[in-house]
Amino acid sequence: MQVILLERIGRLGQMGDVVNVKDGFARNFLLPQKKALRATDDNRKHFEGQRVQLEARNLELKKEAEAIHAKLDGKTFTAIRTAGDTGQLYGSVSARDLAEMVTDGGFSIDRRMVSLDSPIKTLGLHTAKVQLHPEVQAKITLNVARSAEEAERQARGENVQMMKNEGVEIETFSADEMFEPRGTGDQPDVG
Repeated sequence: MQVILLERIGRLGQMGDVVNVKDGFARNFLLPQKKALRATDDNRKHFEGQRVQLEARNLELKKEAEAIHAKLDGKTFTAIRTAGDTGQLYGSVSARDLAEMVTDGGFSIDRRMVSLDSPIKTLGLHTAKVQLHPEVQAKITLNVARSAEEAERQARGENVQMMKNEGVEIETFSADEMFEPRGTGDQPDVG
């Protein structure tokens, strides 16, 4: 299906481009989100008439996104989760969780704006991207820890996932020490 893009969409094109996309992508995403119009003669005329307003609105949205980017880029957010001794989380931290943390931190974002490179299933510092505008992207850091104290240690650069061997003594024993030799004791030797 041919559509006219109403805004810049990564890997597809710029505003005003007429591109071929799969029917499902157009029907389920581009058209309902008002990111594109079907490429009919009427829609092309309508787009050309509204092009100036669309470009002005896009420029305004980009300036707002750049202002938010200046405040958000490089920020660190902390998630307290339960985890095992090896640092494996009981569950995971999703894009929705991250969006809620950023929103609680004073920024208004949607979970669809958050892009994780991989699911967060371990303790440590993880990087995520927030797509504020098709042309503006902020990087944030997520500090996943078991407690606030552990989060502070991770922020300083300590590795809290390493198992501590301090104060642990491994007791060694011999099997001979556990059993009495045959023939000693009160019971007769059965043999």
